[in-house]
Amino acid sequence: MTLLAKSSFLKGKMQVGLWTVVTTVSLYASLTNAAPIYKIVDEQTGQVTFTDRPQDYEQQAGKQVSQMAITTGNKTSRSTSLNTTTDSNTSRQSSSASQTATTTGSPTINTRVTTPVNYQLAIIEPSEERAYRRPVQNIDVNVQVKPALQAGDSVSIYFDDEEVAQGLSASIATVDVLPGAHTINVVVQSETGQTLEQIICTVYVIQNTTTLQDNKRKAEQLLAYQKLAWYQKLMLKLRQQEVAKSQ
Repeated sequence: MTLLAKSSFLKGKMQVGLWTVVTTVSLYASLTNAAPIYKIVDEQTGQVTFTDRPQDYEQQAGKQVSQMAITTGNKTSRSTSLNTTTDSNTSRQSSSASQTATTTGSPTINTRVTTPVNYQLAIIEPSEERAYRRPVQNIDVNVQVKPALQAGDSVSIYFDDEEVAQGLSASIATVDVLPGAHTINVVVQSETGQTLEQIICTVYVIQNTTTLQDNKRKAEQLLAYQKLAWYQKLMLKLRQQEVAKSQ
C-alpha cells in the first residue's frame, strides 16, 4: 500500500470514529427536565403518595390519580397571617405583691410572678401536601410567631423528631432523605424547657427519576469519551470548536 493510500485509509477511519462519538457524546450540553407530579390516593385507606410515574398506578383498582399543581422550585407557595391577639396576650404579664408585717419591725416582702405568653405559630413555608424531589431540592422552612419572643423563650424546628435548626427558618437537604411522608414540628420553649406552643405539618419527598436517568446518561457519555484514542479526542474538540464558531 502506498503512503498516500495509507493516509487516506487513516483519515477515513478517524472520520467514522468521530461521527460515532459525536452522535453519542455531548459533554457540554446541560440537561434539564421538569416532569409533572401526580397525587395518588388510595380510596380505601386514604393514603397519599406523590410520584412522577403515574403509569405505575393507573391500572391499579381503587387508586385515584390526579396531577398536582405543585411548584418544584424552592419558593413560598402561600402566606399565612395570624389574628392579632388582645392586649392582655401581646405582652408578658407581671404582677407584684407586697406584704407588710402586722407586727412591728417585720420586713416587707416583694414577689414577682411571671405568666407565660400565649403564643400563636404558623408555618408559612412549606404548605401542606407539598412534594419535593430528592436530591436536587431543599425543604425551606419559614415560621411566623406572634407576639414577638420574650426574653428566655426560643423556637426550635424539628424534622422527623430531629432538631435541625433554632430560629424561624431552616433549609433541609433532601439528598439523604428517604422518599415518603415526613413531619416538620415547630416548638416554642421557655428558658426552663417548658413547651409553650407547637405546630406540625407534613411534607412529601419523591425520587427525582429524571435526574437519575440524566446522571446515568452523562456517566455513560463520559466513559465513552475516556475510551477514545487521543486523535479521536482531538478531532472531537476541533469539531466542537467549529460548531461554536458557526453559531
